[in-house]
Amino acid sequence: MRNFGFGCMRLPMNGDEVDYKEFSQMVDTFLEEGFHYFDTAHGYLDGKSETALRECLTKRYPRERYLLTNKLTTNFFNKEEEIRPFFESQLKACGVDYFDYYLMHAQNAEVYKKYKNCRAYEAAQELKAEGRVRHVGISFHDKAEVLDMILTEHPEIEAVQIQFNYVDYEDAGIQSRLCYEVCRKHNKPVIVMEPVKGGNLVNLPEEAKRSWMLWREAAMPATQFALQPASRV
Repeated sequence: MRNFGFGCMRLPMNGDEVDYKEFSQMVDTFLEEGFHYFDTAHGYLDGKSETALRECLTKRYPRERYLLTNKLTTNFFNKEEEIRPFFESQLKACGVDYFDYYLMHAQNAEVYKKYKNCRAYEAAQELKAEGRVRHVGISFHDKAEVLDMILTEHPEIEAVQIQFNYVDYEDAGIQSRLCYEVCRKHNKPVIVMEPVKGGNLVNLPEEAKRSWMLWREAAMPATQFALQPASRV
């Protein structure tokens, strides 16, 4: 299996609804090419991401064909007693009996306080012990020192999802490189989100566009020459 994931925060839409036909074709192609990891959260597309996965993936393929990640998002619980019912609703929405990965969603210094007060990490470990979750991890949006604190306090975390791309690598707010180094320090597998920054990396800055055009113009004669058929003696 290849290490490439299908994030389901953005899906093909037909008006306000997910285009199931197009999404099913995307799922089919993804699996046919040897990939198998899908990622969602209840807040994605107001819950429609989860149900689209049920209709286009989990109803159509045996459970062993894919890995499915979902997340515990801060908007949908305010006390420990609300975590399990929310989790059960996610399983039902996705049409599965367990999640391969269950991530504490969008952890930062403030959100982490709420998760501690609600014993969210402990609740997730209980779900894992029951076989409802295979692996417990976090997705993270904050400074590297905060990540270091969380991983120190919760060594049981099995994977960390971080924003990682060449623009954010040395960004003072996102700190991709420093967060990656913290994951290495704690020996945690990394799941990369935003590898092309939500698609924004295809939109080059004007200076980069000009540089590309100048390079292209300079390289074009050599390229055209190289593509000509070889002369015959």
